[in-house]
Amino acid sequence: MFHIFRYQPLRLITQNSLSSMCLKLMLSRPVAFVQIWKSWFSSHSLLGKKNIILMGPPGAGKTTVGRIIGQKLDCPVIDIDDDVLETTWNMSVSEKLQDVGYEEFLEEEGKALLKFSASGSVISLSGSNPMHVAGMQHMKKSGIVVYLDVPARVIMSRLKSMEVDRIVGLSPGVSLKDILQFRKQFYKRWFDIRVLCGGDIAAEVVAEKVLDAVKRYQDSELETFISTRSGGTGRSMEEDSHKYFSDVVTQGLALDGGLFVPERGLPKFTAEEWQGLIEATYTERAQVILERCIHPADIPASKLAEIIETAYGENFSCSKIAPVRHLAGNQFLLELFHGPTASFKDFALQLVPHLFAYCIPKTCNYLVLVATSGDTGSAVLDGFSRLHDTDKQRIALVNFFPEDGVSPIQKSQMIACQKENAWSVGVKSDFDFCQTAIKQIFTDSDFTGFLTVEYGTALAAANSINWARLLPQIVYHASAYLDLVHQGIISFGSPVDICIPTGNFGNILAAFYAKMMGIPIRKYICASNENNILTDFIRTGVYDLRGRKLISTFSPAVDILKSSNLERYLHLIANEDGQLVTQLFNQLENQGHFQLRKDLLGKLQQDLVAGWCSEEDCLAAIHSVYTTTGYILDTHTAVAKVVADRLQDRTCPIIISSTAHYSKFAPAILRALRIAEINQNPLSQLHLLSSYSALPPIHWGLLETLKKTGNGNHHVCAADTSVLMFHIETLIQNHFM
Repeated sequence: MFHIFRYQPLRLITQNSLSSMCLKLMLSRPVAFVQIWKSWFSSHSLLGKKNIILMGPPGAGKTTVGRIIGQKLDCPVIDIDDDVLETTWNMSVSEKLQDVGYEEFLEEEGKALLKFSASGSVISLSGSNPMHVAGMQHMKKSGIVVYLDVPARVIMSRLKSMEVDRIVGLSPGVSLKDILQFRKQFYKRWFDIRVLCGGDIAAEVVAEKVLDAVKRYQDSELETFISTRSGGTGRSMEEDSHKYFSDVVTQGLALDGGLFVPERGLPKFTAEEWQGLIEATYTERAQVILERCIHPADIPASKLAEIIETAYGENFSCSKIAPVRHLAGNQFLLELFHGPTASFKDFALQLVPHLFAYCIPKTCNYLVLVATSGDTGSAVLDGFSRLHDTDKQRIALVNFFPEDGVSPIQKSQMIACQKENAWSVGVKSDFDFCQTAIKQIFTDSDFTGFLTVEYGTALAAANSINWARLLPQIVYHASAYLDLVHQGIISFGSPVDICIPTGNFGNILAAFYAKMMGIPIRKYICASNENNILTDFIRTGVYDLRGRKLISTFSPAVDILKSSNLERYLHLIANEDGQLVTQLFNQLENQGHFQLRKDLLGKLQQDLVAGWCSEEDCLAAIHSVYTTTGYILDTHTAVAKVVADRLQDRTCPIIISSTAHYSKFAPAILRALRIAEINQNPLSQLHLLSSYSALPPIHWGLLETLKKTGNGNHHVCAADTSVLMFHIETLIQNHFM
């Protein structure tokens, strides 16, 4: 068996002589001593007895990078090909492969790994090592596996220049590209850390990236969350200190009433890293981005990959998940309605329930509270109903929605999507009441404490106030830009504008976060319907609820007057001034208005422009686009289209978020298409729309949902927070007791 341990220098240094040397250096050159000591301590504490195990395809640079890291850390460097396999076999790797063939080679290679042992070393695996399960299980126990993720086109170019003509698996009829694609599944299975490596990146830079990634892996303290109101109230800051991703997913809302944000901001991708994702699939992009946003101590990369595949693997009707379609001129549609419930909410709510189930303690039951203005309801019900049966027993959900403030099809969806652990409750009020009531319930320590003590049940939130809801939205905004690059519409680095129908400010905030992570978005166009409070705010800096009443429109998902995620954006542009954010939102709560300082309004207007759309213009846009292109917009996308037409300057492409499928708003669509008589039965309306043979076709999931009877009914309650609390307690008793 091979045993390689940290070597000792030939010249022995006794403890006394070492102390004497240190003392002389410290007295003569104190600055140099501190620097050397910090360097030694950092290197040795980084590695300890663990190995750094470099993994990746042939040509990824594992050997060269390993040597550089070994020099930096002053530790042994082991190349599996040169130092283990060839030593064991007394022949070159290529000779062995030619001698025994592909399958036997993998087995012999795996046996050699099983006999190998090392500690405190940098180890460069062969490109085929990860294909042997037992061998990799053995290696993984000894250290941190780092995947050097290099785009296939770069690997193929490197191997060609190196004149490599034989790798494991290459045979007549099997291309090098096919082999590299096949091996990805094995690399993804084993790595702890992924390091993106572009085409021209120097080995020294890759080595630094590896060391930075290992430091991040070993120190979860680097990625904590704070409240947008930290330091802004009399509440002790320690009450919300040191929150990690798993904490904020579970807790949802901070104890001081603020929203959680990353204390050190979001990770930044280099241009080369983004360009390496141009040819990636949507799920591959999602994993890379989310790995950077979620610390592996909260969710390991392998588990995260499993969750992402579950969320997006089979639940979306389009293989591209979030395709970008050219509409007209320089306008492109980001189609976000191919999920099971036909709205952009599916991107977060097919993923978040699984993140939540993984992060929560196994010793407590959880009731998730949601307020919806329409699309969130069916999406969250569907998402939580897809949990494993064991998770359903300890996780339940109640969805509050305005009983008369959603479309008939949306209501039918919410009723039909009810399951044994997920229920809908109609409230005789509007969305703003539902959202405010949930916030009040969360901050009522007497009630939440009572539920914990009496029923062993904690409350959690799945609204966009939950940080985890925003992350999947960052992914699709980044992916849309990369798709335009991939299609040859733009080159990477060229700017685009974004136009989003906006109510609660979450979707447009996620686009802003995508820019912070390195996506070149120039301007954000915030599109409102007749509930145009955000338009007024962005133009004037005055957020004023006084005298405003919510108007029911054809685009109910943006029928919102209190935009929760605006708080996160203001916290960002105010340089994380929690005291100011607290003051603004306390004033909004108590007096119904606030006004931004002039400098903050200037910052806001550098990013955002805003406009609003009347009901008549919304319907006219649907009709116009259909008659000229054969494409049917939903009502929310039509709002964005109208505003984009008015505000874009046509100097760069504009991506319009198409947030829902038109099938969900059939009566309004039929009216826009100038159908005289409209049957009130939702199923009949969809059948009528399907006769138009329009693009996109009728949503596959909606027809199936409306054909189901579901539970057939739902609870309805008065607009009273105490009544909502009663329903919450009753549902807990029925499900968990």
